[in-house]
Amino acid sequence: MMALKISVRNVLRNRRRSSMTAAAIALGTAAVLLLGALMTYIILDFQTATVRRTGHLAIFKKGYFQFGSGNPVAYGISGYSSVIDRVLRDSELAPMVTVATPMQTVFGIAGNYEANASKTFMGQGIVPADRVRMRQWNAYGLESSTGTKPPLQADDGGIIGLGLARMLGMCEELSVSDCPRRPGAVAGNDQAVGEFDELIRRESQANNATPRQARRIDLLAATAQGAPNVVSLQVERAEFQGVKDLDDAYVIMQLPLAQRLLYGRGEPKVTGILLQLRQTDQIASARARLAALFSQEQLDLEVRDFAELTPFYKQALAFFTFIFTFVALVIGVIVLFTILNTMSMAVMERTSEIGTSRALGVQRSTLQAQFVLEGTLLGMAGATLGVLLAGVIVTVINHSGVTWTPPASAGAIPLQLYLLRNSTLVAGAWISLVAIAAGAAVWPAYRAARLPVVDALRHV
Repeated sequence: MMALKISVRNVLRNRRRSSMTAAAIALGTAAVLLLGALMTYIILDFQTATVRRTGHLAIFKKGYFQFGSGNPVAYGISGYSSVIDRVLRDSELAPMVTVATPMQTVFGIAGNYEANASKTFMGQGIVPADRVRMRQWNAYGLESSTGTKPPLQADDGGIIGLGLARMLGMCEELSVSDCPRRPGAVAGNDQAVGEFDELIRRESQANNATPRQARRIDLLAATAQGAPNVVSLQVERAEFQGVKDLDDAYVIMQLPLAQRLLYGRGEPKVTGILLQLRQTDQIASARARLAALFSQEQLDLEVRDFAELTPFYKQALAFFTFIFTFVALVIGVIVLFTILNTMSMAVMERTSEIGTSRALGVQRSTLQAQFVLEGTLLGMAGATLGVLLAGVIVTVINHSGVTWTPPASAGAIPLQLYLLRNSTLVAGAWISLVAIAAGAAVWPAYRAARLPVVDALRHV
């Protein structure tokens, strides 16, 4: 207790220098916390958006992850309804799974022959009600947009990307703003477009199709047997998909329509089954249970998590981790040299006192511990002030209504800094900076303890 009192008095002896040192540590602590809070929010928001779109886990037929994107029909899951039912009835999986929904990947050509336009597309057949439930997932309590647009209504309804709507000449029909008028057909493509249009007309006549309605396009794809097949899609709206390449080709449709396009009158299958869990940290246990269940049932299926399905997530996580680590190291070095300079000046000013203390029998280890304790107190004071400062700034920003548009997002969302609920970040930053401050005081303390008593007493 006496050592603590002496250390406090020594710190307060030069209030201006101690205040500047504590202020430097406080600013460093606040900077680390604010950066960490922003990085944490970006990562959690990105994870939330990804989980809402793809779920936590996806069940595929074995080999699809490596080769299925080239031919999804060949890797369709038969009897997918029984697989979903088996997952939801499992005593271990049922408490973890919130949504289990099938989806079908589709590749082909989308055409609007009334505008003499066609474009290759990629899309998904989905169960709209399940996707609405998936968009409600918000395990981290982020105030991000869940989307207010209605799900697909018609059995033959669909949603296309804004870029695809532009290329198919449907800007006016879909009320797409800032959409230039489509120029005439490119020379050399007239024959291909004409053949596509003729195929659509023949398919429509063969299926006794009703007269075409506004905002309809035709989708052409090869069935599981290799024969061309065409279905008509009623476009309910166009939406920006966040990435131009995806926006120029994406089509969302009802699952039965996608199955009819790819399997015709054959057995309907699906590309995969998406599973959304209550918490992200349940992925490992759920995946292990699914693997055991498939092995037990002898099902030719495999499981992939959302990080594997979205490689950009891992890359973004590594990038943000690198930035945070680099900035934290720079701030740590600044704090280190600040404490080192402050304690070195304190040793120089108190050389005579050090000599007197040594002459009175004070041990070197006691003197050394005294200076380290002073550095630790400065670190604790600065780090605590930094935490309080960061808390105030975070509260102001979170209640300011500031919005931003994350990468690959279709719209702006409220900006939040994830700090007040992130005790690990706060504790880690506080402990790290206090430890750096204590470590920085070791060398000046060692020098003070090793001063020769006679030289110290003669110091003026």
